[in-house]
Amino acid sequence: MKKTAVVAGATGVIGKYIIDYFKDQEDWTVIGLARNIPEDEPNVRYISVNMLEPDEMNLKLSSLGDATHFIYAAYQDYEADPQQQVDVNLAMFKNTLDAIEENAPALERVILMQGAKAYGVHLGPIKTPAKETDARHMPPNFYYDQEDYMREAQLGKEWTWTILRPDVVCGFSIGKPMNLAMVIGAYAAISKELGLPLRFPGKAYPFLAQMTDATLLARCTLWAALEERCAFETFNVTNGDFFRWEDMWKQIADFFGMESAPPKPPISLTRMMADKEKLWQQMVEKYDLQDIPYQKLALWGFGDFIFNCDYDVMSDTTKLRKFGFLEFVDTEEMFLKLFTEFQESNVLPRI
Repeated sequence: MKKTAVVAGATGVIGKYIIDYFKDQEDWTVIGLARNIPEDEPNVRYISVNMLEPDEMNLKLSSLGDATHFIYAAYQDYEADPQQQVDVNLAMFKNTLDAIEENAPALERVILMQGAKAYGVHLGPIKTPAKETDARHMPPNFYYDQEDYMREAQLGKEWTWTILRPDVVCGFSIGKPMNLAMVIGAYAAISKELGLPLRFPGKAYPFLAQMTDATLLARCTLWAALEERCAFETFNVTNGDFFRWEDMWKQIADFFGMESAPPKPPISLTRMMADKEKLWQQMVEKYDLQDIPYQKLALWGFGDFIFNCDYDVMSDTTKLRKFGFLEFVDTEEMFLKLFTEFQESNVLPRI
């Protein structure tokens, strides 16, 4: 039976990988929703929408009669104002889900992307390993508001929902700066151009960390979309391994042909990389790189957050395996593969 997935946040790292994976599956078509959209492609139709405008959403999604699955991976960052972050991200999800429900009578399942912030990793040390049954922290947290709205909206309906919680999703994307692999790659390239060692920039150096490969997440999303037992369940989704930055950093430095250095002194990427735009433009010309605007190259503040988690971050994926998803990714191999892709695509210099 033909199925149609509607993916909100279609141009982000998560949404892009989900679309690319779903479109190649037999009997699937995909509709991607985003503010700025690419050209349509085989098995994929894109719709430009403003998710903060409910009337526009309902009008533009009026042709979704065949949609069977709704995957929500959209996000707007308002970290400086937690309540605005809740208000905006809840409104986006509510408006989109309402329009989907109104225009897709064949809807079978909603998949909502969350993350380790559901456990409060952005606030400080958490219980490890974090389990799906852990109690919520004191709000605000927009994940909670989105989930509560979805639960209430589903009551009395035939469609079901599944929540996936990846952590630090890494993939190949250009012009999407909230991507840790690109943050590391750009930082390494600039450091090497300046003749510096690859110095770890924060306090997370000795602590345990985890990642989620974007391809793994896309494959898990398809599994969750089709597996009946996933209805009304929440799953942590990570690569399945843990690492310490003090060990991983040496492997990354070796890849770039650099000396690894500890965080002495620690630095703020946001501050230290603010004046490197001119240098990057010189590197673009020198190494014939893609001319990506410096502001879209890497989100340095995101790197500062990840590299300054001075506590272990571990999600328990036992439940995911118990339900039947057994795939995994070696995180070191993931990073090196992505750095190679960025170099081969002339996003990063081959130096």
